[in-house]
Amino acid sequence: MRMRSYTLHLPPDARPGEATGLERAVLVPDGFSWSAFAFTVLWFLYHRLWVAALIVLVGLIALAGGGLLLGLPTGAGLIATLLAGWLIGLEASSLRRWTLARRGWPARDAVIASSSEEAEARALGRWLDANPAPPRAPFPNGPSRRSEAVIGLFPAHEGAR
Repeated sequence: MRMRSYTLHLPPDARPGEATGLERAVLVPDGFSWSAFAFTVLWFLYHRLWVAALIVLVGLIALAGGGLLLGLPTGAGLIATLLAGWLIGLEASSLRRWTLARRGWPARDAVIASSSEEAEARALGRWLDANPAPPRAPFPNGPSRRSEAVIGLFPAHEGAR
């Protein structure tokens, strides 16, 4: 059984322990993406990564055009295209996570599971079971007293003077 890590991305209005926003949750698997390797530009369009799809398309066209201009044999062009596809397959999930974070959907949790269904169940279960921490007062013991001298971050003790 092969285990894989997944990251859970939720909208900004989602709060731990609440179901708000869970229907829009995105689970991104980590690791090599065979579908991004095989379908490069279509994979980016499917995941609504418009700018990345355009950049990849332009890059692949430039790679093919550069190979033709340099007079590379067909085998060398095929190897260059396969290497570019391999790199895209390696970095596709990371680019998807980065784009989600840039859009305001940061990774809220990471889980390890053997399937995407198990990962979804674990991530959403942990999210709903989470108890939000109560807000903390900026000074839990009240304002500092004048009699305590503060050196750096630590108050000086009576024996240290």
